Amino acid sequence: MRPLRLALLSLVMLPALSASCGSRTGLWNRDPCDEEGAEEPCEGFCGDGVRRCEEGYWGTCEVPEVIRECTNRCGDGEQICRDEAWEPCNVPVVEQGCEGTCGTGVQECRDGAWSTCKVEPTKFPCTNVCGDGVQDCVDGVFGRCEVEPVLVQCESACGSGFERCENGAWTPCDAPQPDPPKLTGVVRDFLIAHPDFEMMGPGGAETGIVEDVLGADGKPVYRGGDGGFFHTTSGADNFNQWYNDVPGVNLVTEIPLQLVPSTHAGFFTYSDTDFFPIDGELWGNEGDNHNFHFTMETHATFRYAGGEVFSFTGDDDMWVFINRRLAIDLGGLHRPLSAVISLDSLRSTHDLTVGEVYPLDFFFAERHTYESNFTIETSIANVGSCP
Repeated sequence: MRPLRLALLSLVMLPALSASCGSRTGLWNRDPCDEEGAEEPCEGFCGDGVRRCEEGYWGTCEVPEVIRECTNRCGDGEQICRDEAWEPCNVPVVEQGCEGTCGTGVQECRDGAWSTCKVEPTKFPCTNVCGDGVQDCVDGVFGRCEVEPVLVQCESACGSGFERCENGAWTPCDAPQPDPPKLTGVVRDFLIAHPDFEMMGPGGAETGIVEDVLGADGKPVYRGGDGGFFHTTSGADNFNQWYNDVPGVNLVTEIPLQLVPSTHAGFFTYSDTDFFPIDGELWGNEGDNHNFHFTMETHATFRYAGGEVFSFTGDDDMWVFINRRLAIDLGGLHRPLSAVISLDSLRSTHDLTVGEVYPLDFFFAERHTYESNFTIETSIANVGSCP
């Protein structure tokens, strides 16, 4: 039984002995040889080669570098097999023309892949709201259109200034801006018995009651209407009392009309849908809940800057004169009506020149017992409201 135990012990210890042999690692996988330094042909991954006998075993198969033709996306080249592996296909760097966002350029093919099109930074002509300029294009991205700053003279109701266009946008005009205008209304109260008050009207505006140009005294000149069978006035003598002081016929007072900034930028407004400024005053209400029988005139001057607008909504009569010429004609007894004028549309007919100062006159009348509305909205600024 003893020899059997020794044999088993030897089998158990074999791996340990093998692991400690140093240069003999992998002993069981190598081919033994008899003549040290002998050579023999062999075949490796890359082709035919030679192996040598070293320390009683054949070494690895040494194959000279092998070169073969190859092709990739860049074109034809060479591929080398060394150390039991084929290296990537080596194709000389290739260049070709290309078109990029910024224009014509060059792209390279390297390691089997084309690069993006490389275009030198380029300048292109461009245009924005400020005018013509130049736009850079770098790495396929267009920059901002660069235009030399532009200065343009502009006008406000209070003087001259400049608008500057820079970075594709105009700055507001830096001319001095007006404060909200404060006008003065001259109100004349009439008795209900006056022939021109409490008349029946056709329900709409009656144009043509006054002439197109103010009289020498700055008051409307009665014409009587443009024809037709119905007029809401009783003649020139009675009409001439509307805006003149006549003892025993009317009584006069003044009221402020303070405009405030509108919800529309650059506009001012005065709005009263219950416009009874002399209730209980002068001739009084004569038994009514309001004093319904009065006229009002207002006079101002303004500097025409260009682009101004004037609008009115109300009842009854309303006449607006720009540079002493009729611009709004809403005469007659009627429910609230509206009219809008653009001063630019009046340039030729009303002799308006930008930068010049002109009179603004409007004449209003409340003549019928029911309601009284008075709303103006305008970008016209009284010269007196300039800072």
